[in-house]
Amino acid sequence: MEIINRELIDFKERKFPDKVCFKPIGIINTPFTSLKGIPIQSSMSDVKGTIELFPEYQFGLKDLSGFSHSYCLYFFDMVKLPVPLQSKPFLSNESKGVFAIRTPFRPNPIGISILQILEIKENIIEVTNVDILDKNRILDLKPYVPELDTIETTKIGWLKGKIKKKVS
Repeated sequence: MEIINRELIDFKERKFPDKVCFKPIGIINTPFTSLKGIPIQSSMSDVKGTIELFPEYQFGLKDLSGFSHSYCLYFFDMVKLPVPLQSKPFLSNESKGVFAIRTPFRPNPIGISILQILEIKENIIEVTNVDILDKNRILDLKPYVPELDTIETTKIGWLKGKIKKKVS
């Protein structure tokens, strides 16, 4: 389906479900088989991995190789729900609200990483900057575009002065 031919539900007829379900589009293969030792963010990693898109989604990779980086949204399948709404992050000795930290332990355990695309062959994407546990299910990929995605900020909350290269 082309974007210009997309179909939307009429605004007045929208329904808001209590649960939203996603079907994974692939899996990521990484060297990380435990949370210990994983870089705490993709920008702090030089580790390589591969995303294996399920064959029915391979057609959607057209033109992605023209981008150097991609957002990768994935599901933290090992998180046991419910999670606490406050916890102590790696870079603090004090508890913080879950929406002010980047923990995998979230009410909806969805992760986001910006991965550098090294090569695409058929349905396999070789990437680097990996900070994702092996075999996590991929929910979506979106191209990273600096002119659209980089925002100059004036505040970084409790993280001010605490960011260094760290692993879990």
